[in-house]
Amino acid sequence: MQMIEVDSSMLKAVSYNSATHTLRAVFNGGKTYDYFEVSRKVYEQLLDDNSKGSYMRSLIINQYPYQEVKKKRKP
Repeated sequence: MQMIEVDSSMLKAVSYNSATHTLRAVFNGGKTYDYFEVSRKVYEQLLDDNSKGSYMRSLIINQYPYQEVKKKRKP
């Protein structure tokens, strides 16, 4: 998934995998989450919204199954 940097006080970047309907969101605090079963339309609306943080809070966070993406440790 290619990350797209966004202008947001909440988000640093987002990406979307249309094969798995997974939205990946990298938050400015450093954590990354995958949101599952997200339609492409919702992803596109997020990119188009003037307040991406408000959109995330209202329409994505706690609305879709999600999982934190853990960073891989180097051996």
